[in-house]
Amino acid sequence: MQDLAGAALVTFGLVAVAGYLLGSIPFGVILTRAAGTGDVRNIGSGNIGATNVLRTGRKDLALATLILDAGKGAVALLLARHLLGSEAAGAVAGGAAFLGHLFPIWLGFKGGKGVATFFGLILAAAWPLGLLAAATWLMVAFLLRFSSLAALIAAAATPLYALLPLPALGLPAAPPILLLAVFTAVLIYIRHHENIGRLLKGQEPRIGAKKA
Repeated sequence: MQDLAGAALVTFGLVAVAGYLLGSIPFGVILTRAAGTGDVRNIGSGNIGATNVLRTGRKDLALATLILDAGKGAVALLLARHLLGSEAAGAVAGGAAFLGHLFPIWLGFKGGKGVATFFGLILAAAWPLGLLAAATWLMVAFLLRFSSLAALIAAAATPLYALLPLPALGLPAAPPILLLAVFTAVLIYIRHHENIGRLLKGQEPRIGAKKA
């Protein structure tokens, strides 16, 4: 029994390391540098995500960053789930990839805020859950015009959606997916602490608003 437990622990450790390394690939930095637009960390908010990449004026690079950031979390989860046949392994790999995006070793642990990676991850984990999270973001963004607030509400709502008794949609979600939703939501709130402060002070810019 101890040998089996030890082997499982080593396996999950390797899954976590692989997921973290995949998630820590800073696509925003790589793409902007390769395109000759400079280091995205020296532009706008300094964030490495698609929103800040858009401030370079290159919509194509922003779209590519969005897709790749969303995809790396999804790929980590799906690969681990497929290779090990375990929902828990998928959740560990996906959670580690998310952690890697937020705190990449290659950039001194200063990464993105994780919104795109969060949606890609949740869609891969349980597509009905991902669609509900995306619909929540769209509704809040449309009504209130705050991208950060939409992300915060969607992240907080996702663990609650995972508990919904909707068997036809594959809900409630498996326990590892619920834990993954909680884990990513907590990290999103941590990474958005500055946005939360601006929202409370009424200083957060709305979607489409021009800077003074």
